[in-house]
Amino acid sequence: MKIALAQQNFHVGNIEFNKQKIIQSIIKAQNAEVDLIVFSELAICGYPPKDLLLHDSFITKCLLAVEDLKEYSKNIGIIIGAPSVNKTGKGKKLYNSAYYIYENKIQKIINKSLLPTYDVFDEYRYFEPAKETDIIVHKNTNIALTICEDIWNVDKNLIYQYNPLDDLSLKQPLFVINIAASPFSYNQRDERENIIRTNCEKYNTPLFYVNQIGANTELIFDGESIVANKEGKIVCKLNSFEEDFRTFIIDNNATINIEKEDKGEQFNNKISLITEALVLGIKDYFGKSHLKRAILGLSGGIDSAVTLVLAVKALGNENVKAILLPSAFSSDHSVNDAVALCETMKVDYETINIEQPFQSFMNILDPYFANKPFDITEENMQARVRALILMSFSNKFGYILLNTSNKSEVAVGYGTLYGDMCGGLSVIGDVYKQDVCKMAEYINKDKEIIPINTIIKPPSAELRPDQKDSDSLPEYDILDKILFKYIEENKNIKQITDEGFDENIVKKVIRLVNINEHKRHQAAPILRVSHKAFGSGRCMPIVADYNFFY
Repeated sequence: MKIALAQQNFHVGNIEFNKQKIIQSIIKAQNAEVDLIVFSELAICGYPPKDLLLHDSFITKCLLAVEDLKEYSKNIGIIIGAPSVNKTGKGKKLYNSAYYIYENKIQKIINKSLLPTYDVFDEYRYFEPAKETDIIVHKNTNIALTICEDIWNVDKNLIYQYNPLDDLSLKQPLFVINIAASPFSYNQRDERENIIRTNCEKYNTPLFYVNQIGANTELIFDGESIVANKEGKIVCKLNSFEEDFRTFIIDNNATINIEKEDKGEQFNNKISLITEALVLGIKDYFGKSHLKRAILGLSGGIDSAVTLVLAVKALGNENVKAILLPSAFSSDHSVNDAVALCETMKVDYETINIEQPFQSFMNILDPYFANKPFDITEENMQARVRALILMSFSNKFGYILLNTSNKSEVAVGYGTLYGDMCGGLSVIGDVYKQDVCKMAEYINKDKEIIPINTIIKPPSAELRPDQKDSDSLPEYDILDKILFKYIEENKNIKQITDEGFDENIVKKVIRLVNINEHKRHQAAPILRVSHKAFGSGRCMPIVADYNFFY
């Protein structure tokens, strides 16, 4: 049997666009004399559709699109992900389904058994879990058809009561197909590959895993669809962060032959993965929202520098504008570094000194502040003046403002609401400061793009004389480790201090994380690259008592 895997970038809600993309791949497969073509989970509507699934008209359009595909299935089997209607009258109205279409007919609908309801997933809100499993039979070949999570509940990863493949394997499938919409995180790749290997070894069955690529709001999908043999060896992996189409031949002994392996670039370390993911995240956020141009405030610091480079990679230098907004506290080298980066990246930039509007606000408020000393109030005023200018450019010229705050800052509230927290998209809000520095070094791996001084100088908001981030926060090499253990690993103070961290510093850091939840609820959408990003994957209450962490 000749099988094609179609790894594609779908647009949530844009059903006609998705359908036409699917049809083009089917025709390509037909021309290659493919027997069976496989698409990803919920390909018809894009993943995740969220509350679009609650609208009957949306479901109707999805079902009609599936019906339209029957016309193309006379001589080729099609496996496609889409919602289906639960006709039992019990439970949720919908299933998350895989349709098997062949000979101009929907031959079978396989429904997802295991519905993830954790982190960024909320599938049980919309779908009813399948109560039974079944195989499909294509050209006299038994195939176990599964959907994403259905292969994850294996061995030590038992989080559900059973694994659907335990039942399916009894029906002696020649191989397993898994259609998925598995979001990227920098540690996901190894876990995903281990899951696939474990399933193949346990059931002595090859597995064809088809993932989508592209970004939908904060979620980024890396593709990297996988074909593994029955011994668990990965025989082929599709390209990272780009669409791909590959064909394979599997014989009656379950031996897999790759017709043509045309490998794209594979990114093999954490920093390169994060960098490429964020470029795709920006590109699709703009492209799928019918936006074109971005603007950002360029301070001469490393966060805005990295964000600028990522934006240029995603959108092109002609579509990115930088505004330099120095104040009386800005150092000359910061301004010079920002100018040098703009010239290297060939982006248009303006320099607007904020001292005059800042002093105007100071004069207006002076009678009310009654000669109180300079403090965080005046620091925040500067950030808000900058935001006012940036948002004015955004409104007047149609730019989308990119937020440049890193995860360390977002975690501890080291940012000004309606100031440097402004923006339509937070690019590096899921990247800790130490990793931002490593990203800058990665960007500079072949030649100096980001000025070296930007990378090596002590981080500073430059909102008061001789200010450094370390005046308010622990050094980032300590801070980031504590934050990772608290946020990603969900450890409490005792567990963290038992690993050798100073108890007072740990308490201070966790307190800052907890009391700044209100800021994160008002932040721009954050592109997710870790397995625990702020946003839908970490839902903490604003008004609550967090004392139990102590």
